[in-house]
Amino acid sequence: MGVAGEKFQLGTVGALSLSVVSSVSIVICNKALMSALGFIFATTLTSWHLLVTFCSLHVALCLKFFEHKPFDARTVMGFGVLNGISIGLLNLSLGFNSVGFYQMTKLAIIPCTVILETLFFRKKFSRYIQLSLSVLLFGVGVATVTDLQLNAMGSVLSLLAIVTTCIAQIMTNTIQKKFKVSSTQLLYQSCPYQALTLFVVGPFLDGFLTNKNVFAFDYTPQVLFFIVLSCLISVSVNFSTFLVIGKTSPVTYQVLGHLKTCLVLAFGYVLLHDPFSWRNILGILIAVIGMGLYSYFCTRETKPTEASPQVTQVKEGESDPLISDSLSSAENGAAAADDEPLKVPMWSSKYARA
Repeated sequence: MGVAGEKFQLGTVGALSLSVVSSVSIVICNKALMSALGFIFATTLTSWHLLVTFCSLHVALCLKFFEHKPFDARTVMGFGVLNGISIGLLNLSLGFNSVGFYQMTKLAIIPCTVILETLFFRKKFSRYIQLSLSVLLFGVGVATVTDLQLNAMGSVLSLLAIVTTCIAQIMTNTIQKKFKVSSTQLLYQSCPYQALTLFVVGPFLDGFLTNKNVFAFDYTPQVLFFIVLSCLISVSVNFSTFLVIGKTSPVTYQVLGHLKTCLVLAFGYVLLHDPFSWRNILGILIAVIGMGLYSYFCTRETKPTEASPQVTQVKEGESDPLISDSLSSAENGAAAADDEPLKVPMWSSKYARA
């Protein structure tokens, strides 16, 4: 494969591992914060996540861990605002729909992304890839989808959430490649717009969904500790999200997100003693098989062309190893969340339910 291919794989594995570990960690942290301590203001919390991420990256920039690379300001602003809107719509979708229908909304992101990339980017997905994705989605559906109560407003919000999320994730990948910027550079420049969007609408949206005022909440030392911890972990979640999408694809990132959902279910049962049934176990097993098939077919189909496309990517500086992207001053690297909303919490945010 050569040195270039090895560097690409090392960086990809590092990005995927960082994404899984950080996302599962923040889900557990946010579950304690929201379920045990009653802080259910997911959108506002996400705005704080993004603010802390920006501050952390600014410190890293001052220490010359990466180089600032300005590019089209309107593109950055539009991208940042769109990301903020997609998170808000996911939260509204969960607020207006049953949990089961919300999970279906998350599952629909993969086929929607495939359709958009096929129509507008002429990207081709083989039958084997389509089959593996179908197995994965079926397994996650079995494990997570319960009731499917429908209503007009909830359906419209879910549709808007799906479309905006797909477009935002596709843009994450295309912007990095078009402007030759790394995940760190893109995240640093878009974070302020995402944070500002959610900081403005967050308190109103959370108040509408919870009938509570985030500013009137009793911020005990324990609550403040978990909020700070959640914000610190979110730096890694945000960074790894951009990194994974830049190094792989929006579809692969969604596949990884469903892996994290399965891990969260398992950790919830083992560590938090959440209810767990044979249906959950069966669904997780089917989903894991689907993920394995997806990984296998992706690897098999990229081998014939790895000598050309991947070397080109390395030349463009989009496939540096994870350690280079996050810790060196190199400008060209490559670039979280469902969670849950469970992108994560009880409501949705990229971080509560990854």
